Order: sequence, then structure tokens, then C-alpha cells
Amino acid sequence: MNNNLVNLVEGEKSREIIRRSREFMDILTQDVDVLPMVADRGEGVYVWDVDGKKYIDFSSGFAVVSLGHSNPKVIEAIEKQARKLVHFPLADFYHELGASVAEKLSKSCPGGGNKKVVFTNSGAEANEVAIKLARSSTKRGRILAFYGGFHGRTMGSLSLTASKSVQQLGFFPTMPGVIHAPFPNPFRNVWNIDGYEDPEELINRAISFIEDVIFKAYPPEEFAAVFIEPIQGEGGYVVPPRGFFHELFKIARKYGILIMDDEVQMGIGRTGKMWAIENYSVYPDSIQFGKAIANGIPLGGVIHRGDFGFVTLGQHSSTFGGNLIALSVAEVVLEETPKLLPNVERVGMHLGRRLSELMEEFEIIGDSRGIGLARAIEIVKPGKGKTPDPKKRDELLRECFKRGLLLIGCGESSVRIIPPLNVEIATVDRAVDILMEALNTVTE
Repeated sequence: MNNNLVNLVEGEKSREIIRRSREFMDILTQDVDVLPMVADRGEGVYVWDVDGKKYIDFSSGFAVVSLGHSNPKVIEAIEKQARKLVHFPLADFYHELGASVAEKLSKSCPGGGNKKVVFTNSGAEANEVAIKLARSSTKRGRILAFYGGFHGRTMGSLSLTASKSVQQLGFFPTMPGVIHAPFPNPFRNVWNIDGYEDPEELINRAISFIEDVIFKAYPPEEFAAVFIEPIQGEGGYVVPPRGFFHELFKIARKYGILIMDDEVQMGIGRTGKMWAIENYSVYPDSIQFGKAIANGIPLGGVIHRGDFGFVTLGQHSSTFGGNLIALSVAEVVLEETPKLLPNVERVGMHLGRRLSELMEEFEIIGDSRGIGLARAIEIVKPGKGKTPDPKKRDELLRECFKRGLLLIGCGESSVRIIPPLNVEIATVDRAVDILMEALNTVTE
């Protein structure tokens, strides 16, 4: 345990658990030198560590606990179902919860028409299923994805992911046939276009790259699908110009390419719409979901158009996909989330204004972006334009942590701000005030 970590961790219980974790657990994505948090319990927007320190949690467990920690309705659903039946495999049998949750998900999707649902255990697995669905249904092999995109870390989903090189380190070769295109990031892109000032030019460049570069090298008729995120999550909470997906979908329809919409992080109300793609008024062929669907209980899945899918029994299956405890919580989430959408929009606009004010005050904030309660600020080097500053970002996260605010990074040097969907404006203001204190410290 290094000295920086020792200085951050105040409690002896926390230090001991961190020591044991580092001895016996394979440390994967945890950066305990940035946020050495040892959680004990949670309630609503708050969590307490094992030494009793209280934190405002604006990470929501990586956008998972959208109804807040230890939500009473979630606890009630878990207890009720656990007393009846914990597990019964929906791959081979039936249960009311499977039918009910699938029906609600199907009817929640934009575009109308008959939809089918495949349940999985996670968002990464949902994207694996989407790959299989696309290739099986179209009898094509190639897939288009985007630089900056994140779709999971299993081998198929990792092939789509192009967020950080470390995520690919040591795993070559991944699944063949995936081609990546530049994503139209308004703040920083390969064409050096200010996408906020000239969104149409940025859209034109991004679409032209696909048509004039990728489709000149690879036959468009061989592409099974294009995988998108309505807002790139792990890549930095990047919101493309509004018209981009409209143009992309036109190309896909022209060549019979399926549009697979990864809503694992941005779906289930995070942007003020049930599905983030609704912000762009376009209709994908499938939606992959996970994270917030069961408020902390592992569950994911794919909602796809009913006119394509697996053609033969046994092509795909999952022992735990659609676990009954998870589905019981999903029922609660699907019941409660629509009621919270007005709050997401109202509080999200307030949060966006507060973050924009911080950007005006602090030169190290290069960009403030997002929709609803999916927000981020990007930390840059002062006086050097848009040069990312990941070290300063991590320093900022540590200062927030010391003051009792949990935030997590994304992209190269961004900070994501993703409170529960039922957060109140007063709590947002307190969190932003703490963020401002931390910014003052790191810019002294």
C-alpha cells in the first residue's frame, strides 16, 4: 500500500480490508490509489464506509443503482421472491416474472411493433448476444463500431470496444471482422472541427468517412450490424451532434445493416427518456440493456425486433439469464423509472447549469456535456487548448473523495457525474459545492 493511499484512508478497518483484498483478490479495474473506498452500507444517495464515514455517491455504482441504495421497494421485492423461488431456468421453463418483465420491456421501446427479449446476466453478455443475433439473422460477418466506444470486456464485446488500449492489452487476436470508425465528438475529434459551432460539418465528415473510406475498403453488403452508444459512456460521456444518428441510420437502412443500440449505461431513464436513443428520434433494431435494470442485482438482455432473431432452438441459452430475484427487482425498476423521468429532466438541467458555471470559472474544465443525469466534465491542461490532463483529473477525484463525494472517471481525463434518478436539487448543489472546493484545491 503506497503512501498516497495511506494518507487517503483514515480508518483502520478500511486499511485492513484493502490489505487483504490486495493479497487475495486479483485487482482488475480497481484503482485503489485514486478511490480507496471500502463500503459498508448505503441508503438513497449516501454510502458509509466500514469506519463510519459518510459519502454522497454520485457514481451510483457505475450507473447501476438508479433508484438509490437499499431502496425499500427493491428490498421488499427481493425478500418476497426469495421466500417463494430463488432460481428456475427460463431457458427451459416458464415463469410469470419472465413474461411480465419481457412484456414491459418490449412495450417500452421506441418505434412500436412486436419486440422479443433475450435475458442475460450483464451488459457485456447482452452485446455478445446482439453479435450472435446480427450474424445469425443476416448471414453476414462484418460489424461496424466506433472509436471511443465501450461494449464490454468479454472477447466478442471486447472486439467492439475501442475506448482505452489497456482494455485490449494481451488479448489479441480478438473476434475478426470488426471495423471502427471515428465518432463525432464535438469537443475533440480527428478532423479538428468545433462540433458545437459547426455540428453539420462534423456530421458530414463522420458519415463521409464511413461511406468514402470504410465502405470503399470493405463491401457494405457484408456488414451485419453497426453497434452504437447514444452517448459514449466509458469513452467520456460524449454526446454526438443531434443529427448524426439520423444520417447513420439512413446508411444502415440502405445496405440492410442492423442497428444495435447499446444502452447498458445510458438506458433505463438516465437521460430523462426511458431509452437514450429517444433523444434522437430514431429507432434501432435492438436495444442492449444492463446495469440499472435491476438496481444492483445482475441482469441484462437484448430487446430486438420480432421479425429477426435466433432461427433454431438451442442456438443460444443461459442458465442464469433472467434470474427470478433479478426479475423481481426489474419489475420495480420498470414501475418506478417512468415516474422519475420528469425529475431527471428537471434536476439534470440544473446540474448541467451548475457544471457550465464551473467551466466558466475554472480553466482546467475544457468541456461540460451530457443529457439528463448523465453528465461529465473534461479536465484539460490550462493554456494548452484541449490537451487532456488525466493526472489532474485523478487528483480532483481524490480531493472530492476526501471531502465525502464519490465520483468516478471516464474517457482519458473526464469525470462522470451520475447520481440516482431520484436525487434532489439540494443534494446536487451540495455535491457541486464540494466539487468546486476540490477544484479550488487542485488549481491553487
